[in-house]
Order: sequence, then C-alpha cells, then structure tokens
Amino acid sequence: MGPGLKLLAGAACAMLLWTPAAQASSPTLTRADNRDGQDLSGTWRYSVDPYRDGLAGFHRGAPGAGHRRYDDVDVDALTRAKPTALYEYDMDRAATATLPQGWIGHDPTLRYYQGLMWYTRRFDAAPLKPGQRAFLRFEAVNYTARVFLNGKAVGEHEGGFTPFSLEVTDVLRASNNQITVGVDSTPQADGVPPPVTDWENYGGITRPMRLVITPATFIDEAWVRLTKDGRIAATVKLDGAQAANQEVHVRVAELGLDVTGRTDAKGVLTASAAAPKGLARWSPERPKLYDVVVQAGEDRLTDRVGFRTIETKGSEILLNGKPIFLRGISIHEEEFGENPARTITEAGARALLAEVKEGLHGNFVRLAHYPHSEVTTRLADEMGLLVWSEIPVYWLVDFANPRTLSLARGMLADNMRRDLNRASIIMWSVANETPITDARNSFLYQLVDDVRALDDSRLVTAALLTDRKTVDSKPLMGLNDPLADKLDVLSANTYNGWYSDDALDALPDIAWKATDKPMVFSEFGADALAGFSDPRLMRKFSEDYQKKYYEKTLAMARKIPTLRGMSPWILKDFRAPRRQHPVYQQGWNRKGLVSPTGRRKPAFFVLQGFYKEKEAGK
Repeated sequence: MGPGLKLLAGAACAMLLWTPAAQASSPTLTRADNRDGQDLSGTWRYSVDPYRDGLAGFHRGAPGAGHRRYDDVDVDALTRAKPTALYEYDMDRAATATLPQGWIGHDPTLRYYQGLMWYTRRFDAAPLKPGQRAFLRFEAVNYTARVFLNGKAVGEHEGGFTPFSLEVTDVLRASNNQITVGVDSTPQADGVPPPVTDWENYGGITRPMRLVITPATFIDEAWVRLTKDGRIAATVKLDGAQAANQEVHVRVAELGLDVTGRTDAKGVLTASAAAPKGLARWSPERPKLYDVVVQAGEDRLTDRVGFRTIETKGSEILLNGKPIFLRGISIHEEEFGENPARTITEAGARALLAEVKEGLHGNFVRLAHYPHSEVTTRLADEMGLLVWSEIPVYWLVDFANPRTLSLARGMLADNMRRDLNRASIIMWSVANETPITDARNSFLYQLVDDVRALDDSRLVTAALLTDRKTVDSKPLMGLNDPLADKLDVLSANTYNGWYSDDALDALPDIAWKATDKPMVFSEFGADALAGFSDPRLMRKFSEDYQKKYYEKTLAMARKIPTLRGMSPWILKDFRAPRRQHPVYQQGWNRKGLVSPTGRRKPAFFVLQGFYKEKEAGK
C-alpha cells in the first residue's frame, strides 16, 4: 500500500502516477469538491478516549473487545430495551462539535490533549446507480485516522496534512449511515513530523470531508501545464477496470485547444500540443486562469489552471523567462482571531494572503511547515502569489528509519499530486532545519530525487541551517550543507541578532559567502509583543527591538549579490506550546509582523517599504 495508508475493506487501489517506485496508493480524486456526492462537514458528536479503550478494550484484550465506539448501534435504544445493561459510552448522545476544526475549538481545555478522540455522525445517501463507486475523502486528519462506516473498518491513514480517500462502495447504504473516525493526535517517534515541533499540534479533523460518487472508471488525476519548450502538456490518469485504451480530451475553450489521445495499458495519457499564440502567462501581476475541462468516457472534470514557467539560470530565478525577486513572508495555517483552531475558510485564507499581497506588497508566500489547505493554494492562484510548499520533515526526524522515509515519501507525493495544477506553486521544499548527518543526507537526497521524478516543471529547495565562521576578525555566514548541491534554490534560516549575541548595529556588516545559485532568506525574525514599546532600553520582545532588527537585517540583505528573495518569520503570531514566557509569550510565538487579531506592528511597515522599493525595481 502507499505510505501512510492502509485500506482495510472494499478499497480499490490505483497505481501512484509519477512516483519513482510506482507504489500503490489510494485514489487522488482530483477536484473531489466538484464531484457528485455530499459534504460531510457540519455537526458531529465526539468522545475523548485517553486510554484508547475503543480500540484495545478495557483490559487490553482483542481489538475492540471492550468499548466498541465505532459499532453501528443505538446505545440509547438498547438501554431502553434492557435498563440494567451497562454502557460507559453513548456516541449518539455525546457532546457535539462543528467540523472541520481542531478540538481546541470544541473545548479550550483540550489544547494540550494528545491522544485518541472519537467522532461520529449519521447521514443518508442516495442509492448508488449500477456501476457507480463511492469514496470517503478526507482533506486532513491530524495525526492518525481510523475510519469505520456502519461498524466496518474501511481504512487507516497516518499524516496530519495530506488528503486520503477510502472506497466504501460495498459498505454504503441508502439511509442512516454511521461514519465513525478515531483520531489520534499522538506524535510518533518515527513519524513525520517528529514529536517535538514549534507549532500547535491541533488534533482533530481539521479540513473538510466528503462522500464522493464516481463512475466505475473515472479521472483520478489530471495535470495540465506549460512546458519550458512552449507546449501545453497533459498527463491524465484513469482509475477503474476500463482505464486502458480510453479516449481522453483536455480542452481549453478560451484558447481553442483540445489535447487528445488514448490512455496506455496502465490507464495513463501523456500528450501535448503547441501553446496557442494568444496564451496569457500567469504571473503575480496578471494571475490569469483558464477553465480546463477533462473528458474521459462518462467522467468529466473541470479546473482553473494558470500557465507559466519557472526555472533558474545562474543566480537568477526566472518566471516566464524574466528575473524575479521573491517578496515574501512565511505563514502558519491559523486564521486571524484570538482562538484559532486550524480551521481555514476561504474568507480566512483570503485575509491572510491579502495581508501579504496588498499589505506588504508581496508576491510570494512560504506555507510553513507542512502542506496547507487546498483552499489556500487555490486562492494563491487566483490572487497572484507565488508559493513555497513544504512537507513536515522538520528538525530531528528519525532519518535512519525506513518507515519514516516511507512516510515522508508518501506525504511528498500526496502533496504534489493534490497541487500539480497550481500555477502559484513554484518550489517544493523537502525539509526545514535538519542537522547534517549521513543518514539525513541519504534521506533528503531520496526526497529530492522523488520531486524531480514527479515534477520537472518546478524548483526544489529546503530551508537550511547556516554556518558561521570568523574571517579577518569578522563574521562570515554561509551554507555549508551537502544538500545544497542537489537543490535549485539555496534557502537560509538566519537569526543574527535574535538567537545570537550580535549587536543590531553590527548586522549590516555581516558578510555572506558567495553562491553560484539563487539564495533566499527562508527565515529571519524577532519576537515582539504587540503594544509593548521600549525605545530606551530596546529590550527583546519590544516592538522597537523588532523594528530595528528588521531595519538592520534588511541592510545586511541588500549587500548579498545572489539574494533573490525572502520569507521572513512570520506574518502573524501563532500558537506554540513551547513558548512559555509568562509576560511576552504565554503559549504564542510572537515573531509575527501582525498580532493574532491583525494589528500591524511597526516592523511590518519596515518590510513593506523594502518591498515597495523592490516592486519599483530599485
């Protein structure tokens, strides 16, 4: 099976297209939101299970021997029939929550709960027509999901930020379906990410879920893009018994384009045609999207796709053949508000991205440190923001463990397959701040190779730790990392003046070792509690210190000849349990340029001014 996924009942597997190892996987179900079926978001019931009794039984007998919370039973009715019966749970009368949402949104006291939570709801479904198939598709469940339908186990998935689909054709019924999901947020020592991170965990069903109805053979994946040699290329994968030798049309009506061909024995079409002369290339200044229709047999999919090229030449990053400076910022997946719960709505994502595009005059956003919602990447397409997309290979991952590598490869492939049509995404990142070891190098080399095998139309990067030396009594910064030779863009996380003893006035004189590739500052930043001013002492955590930090760091950046962009840390303050200073942090990382509620700090305007200059070509 594909990494991170176990199909336990009635689940048809399809080959994972474009993967080096051609591993089996669940269907991608491209544009599941546009397919027949029904949204399963809304009111669910939930029950905490800290000792995992619902899986292991009260005395840890055979699985399910005790409290079978996923059973398709009406406990209330059984109790009425036999009042003396003992039930220590009743999912039909448990507390309710509106999903998707991290469980901190159900009850603030659950913020630090790490463990198993049960969710359930009932729903009716229209009877399947002959030949139709049914799938449950989850956009994200953090961290491990065990899914049951009508009391039957249908699959498991590990990984908190990528979608997965489970076939339930043989289990679905026309009325009173009971879906139950056991969500275990407990981080695993051999998992991805590792147990220690620097962001809020947010256990729960954090993105929408849907019942999806398809024909017997359907379009599972459809990737349409502009190649560097000026052609519109299409790769389409069908899933089903009749996937081979099927005629496929990829049409862009506005361009009068119809890329046509037949699938091979594996159900895959690869075809291309010369790009029409009237093609408008997507860019941040003109984020033109075209309506694309893919037709194969009974199935039809639509998407909105932008066409552009991205490449490097020497130390330049070229968008549509022209040099570009990435005016960016990093963001976490938290909306503005006092109590975020990793529930990203279109309005919430638009507010975050607008603060980058319109507020900072940016053209680039780093979606850290994991795949963000598809809502966000689609809005980036629409609004004209270039995107760095990342998987949570973070800090001290168990690099020597084959299972961990398998999980990471699966997450990378699933993230890429979901977003291959997003013109906004220009870089796939394989890691963040990983200490150099032989095991780590082999691990990340494999991920870079996977990216190149999956997608030759984008750039590969990773956020690297910096190396500092003293030359002629002066500091010299560099990237002394063997992974750099494998990357297209060199990305440096640097915190001179915050996590170092450098005086702020000394930052402009810090030199950087020259590189033969484009470099970006993937992170730099300083904490500031919104409203705390200290202009005389310039203490850390003051807005004055953060403002000066940005002024001096940008002065340093101006002197680096191969610097081609930056994504400072970070747009907005975000929850971080390890940040516990009782006055300034209180469970928040305060490096945001805006407060949790959106109040802009003085450093915001420093970066805004720098980006306005870059926007004007200065």
